[in-house]
Amino acid sequence: MTTPAFPPYVEMDGRPATAEDLLIPAFSGFGHFTALQVRDRAVRGLSLHLDRLDAANRELFGVSLDGDRVRALIGHALDGAGVRDASVRVHGYAPPDRPETAVMVTVGEPAQPSPGPWALMSVPYARAVASVKRPGEFGQTYYRLRALRAGFDEALLTATGGVVTEGATTNVGFWDGTSVVWPDAPALTGVTMALLEDGLARTGRVSVRRPVTLEDLGAYRAVFVCSSRGVVPVHRIDDRAFTVDEALMRDLDRTYGDAPRTEV
Repeated sequence: MTTPAFPPYVEMDGRPATAEDLLIPAFSGFGHFTALQVRDRAVRGLSLHLDRLDAANRELFGVSLDGDRVRALIGHALDGAGVRDASVRVHGYAPPDRPETAVMVTVGEPAQPSPGPWALMSVPYARAVASVKRPGEFGQTYYRLRALRAGFDEALLTATGGVVTEGATTNVGFWDGTSVVWPDAPALTGVTMALLEDGLARTGRVSVRRPVTLEDLGAYRAVFVCSSRGVVPVHRIDDRAFTVDEALMRDLDRTYGDAPRTEV
């Protein structure tokens, strides 16, 4: 089903956002968020998104963020926008004059699957407090834009010594012919990555975590990235080419597609 384009719709704590509400992210932007795709009012990995928001809220503000409240706010915003398919972001902020976390829900056009294969440009940047997904990440955005301007599709973030961590907006996985390898380094565990790890374990594909460096890349037969938009093969990192493993991609696509959806 094709969904017509619609302007972004924003609610703050369950009501249409006012100009005063929008001063919170504009001037008190210290916070966190999760991004999810809604199809027919259902979300893959919803419990993982809610757990992420709660954990980040505890980390940043020292208080929990109730998952039932967040789920209801997502549903209310979808009703307000009048859509069943959408890209949704849920932001948590703690303005100094409010005792409870302010929850902003934005509803936009549903994202289309990313065409591939992609080329990645390695960059010398690793996010601080990588386990928290937050807005306004300057370095991440800066290096991703540099990669796009250089003709790549994504930036591959690396720590000291060329240690691979994650993509600027994705997680990255490697295939060594036996196992799917996730970099064992500080990074955000994306919901799609977590769903793939769980699904691969159930289907018999081995999925492991171990350190990956740029010097190690020759040991891998295939590479892919994943996000809420799905799984995309990688054909190049810097000047090193990779073959797209069609059988692997079919398994990954199937695994992600089979992940259960929860209604909002």
